[in-house]
Amino acid sequence: MAIRYDGERAADELRPVTFEIGYLKTALGSVLVSMGDTKVLCTASVEDRVPPFLLRSGTGWLTAEYSMLPGSSSQRVSRESSTGRVNSRNREIQRLIGRALRSIVDLDTIGERTINLDCDVIQADGGTRTASITGAYVALCEAVRALLEEDVLSKSPLQEPVAAVSVGVVDGNVLLDLCYEEDSRAETDMNVVMRASGGFVEIQGTAEKHSFNRQQVDDMLDMAATGIHHLIGAQNNALESFQHL
Repeated sequence: MAIRYDGERAADELRPVTFEIGYLKTALGSVLVSMGDTKVLCTASVEDRVPPFLLRSGTGWLTAEYSMLPGSSSQRVSRESSTGRVNSRNREIQRLIGRALRSIVDLDTIGERTINLDCDVIQADGGTRTASITGAYVALCEAVRALLEEDVLSKSPLQEPVAAVSVGVVDGNVLLDLCYEEDSRAETDMNVVMRASGGFVEIQGTAEKHSFNRQQVDDMLDMAATGIHHLIGAQNNALESFQHL
């Protein structure tokens, strides 16, 4: 067992993961996902309209929004509405979330509707984008279940689960699911999005101090894949438990 910055856990061990499904009564699908001290509220809603480029196409759309709430960090995060400036980091992350979830949804099945996924970080300790993707899938599942029960949809548009995790090289060691302190010290930081069948949706890898080699890439991807399989198992267990309440 290694000493990690957020406690004792192995290099290839995830932080504790929980999903509080049905966290909000007002959303079609909602979940509070916690990965260690990172907490993200994910909600899913549906509108009976699509962007102009999809009008009369018979197909639907899925999009996402991401934000860090003011109290999510030790230093207050200003809202875009108060600064009047576009937060480019938020935009980049919400596009990632949208791409990740669209990869496992048959948009033709939902008709001319838009699924909106909103991911609000209420506490940040590293890995907020990967936690958002992992939680957004659970919120999406609950929204789809509700639409099926209401006969809005005749069949599920979901093809398979998807989840994401961070991995990196810290002090020369490959570590899974980096907390903030590890992420800030990492020589290499990578975010991996993967479907349950093993197909990668997106890999974002950046060297901060030293370049990384091919062996490190293989080690990081192998570790991320194992971590994502565990996350997908946790997603499935949470969804099954909630449906039996």
